[in-house]
Amino acid sequence: MSLVGYARVSTTDQNLSIQYAALKSAQCKKIFSEKKSGTQKVGRTQLDACLDYLREGDTLIVTRVDRLSRSLRDLQNLAHDLKENGIHLKATEQPIDTSSAAGNAFFSMLGVFAEFETTLRKERQLEGIAKAKAQGKYKGRQPTARAKSDEVISLIKEGLTRQAVTEKLDIGIASVYRIIKEYMEANPTTTLPGSRSKIKIAKLEVSLNVENNSKFVRGKTKAREYIEDEWISQYDMFKPEKDGRDYILKVPYSSLKGLEETVYDIMAEAQSTADMKNCFVEINVAHKESGQHW
Repeated sequence: MSLVGYARVSTTDQNLSIQYAALKSAQCKKIFSEKKSGTQKVGRTQLDACLDYLREGDTLIVTRVDRLSRSLRDLQNLAHDLKENGIHLKATEQPIDTSSAAGNAFFSMLGVFAEFETTLRKERQLEGIAKAKAQGKYKGRQPTARAKSDEVISLIKEGLTRQAVTEKLDIGIASVYRIIKEYMEANPTTTLPGSRSKIKIAKLEVSLNVENNSKFVRGKTKAREYIEDEWISQYDMFKPEKDGRDYILKVPYSSLKGLEETVYDIMAEAQSTADMKNCFVEINVAHKESGQHW
């Protein structure tokens, strides 16, 4: 009998390392992984390979059942096929073990909520788009700051200040500094014109608490991971304790009003990210230098 792991994330820029670590801790000797959407089974070659590898008496281990599928029908079909072949299913973050009656019941219930969550999200998105179109405001997805990297560097080389670039391209000052940092790391021998703006760096002390909206869906761990990934990509983030709830964010700003707007953006983006995992957040932010608290 073998313990076989399967890990999945939806997009190529997401990281599989946390799932790998959990599956290794669960004593999995072989792990299959891929970066594919879980809304359907078609095209998920590593899941197919994993299912082909499994034999009677083996146990398939995942961190959460939504790693296998976000479709209730696919989950039910998969559970049936595994049972028919004498293969058990376990999850490291959920009380699921299909070798027991209780585990089977909980597995089915989670499948219902996984599909329900996906359906609700799609409905909210479609309703929002329809409303925006009716008001003449819908223009499709707008370019992100990262998509404007070449424009940022070009304008800096022309002599514009960092602040002038943010105003011209309508992006945040933190994004401009991140783009410049990435450019300098990739081109260490290149010198960019300096900024004439009086940009300061705020050391923000952030306390983040993430909780589930419902006792039936446990997404707060993933929500925190996604929020941390966003902060790492946009700011200079430091976490004093690996498993703690406190963070240090170093954020560029030119005025206290601008800093306050950035803090509100940070809080709103964190809540938006948590919403996608059916969670809510409580955030406290302090800037000791100015005595500001949010």
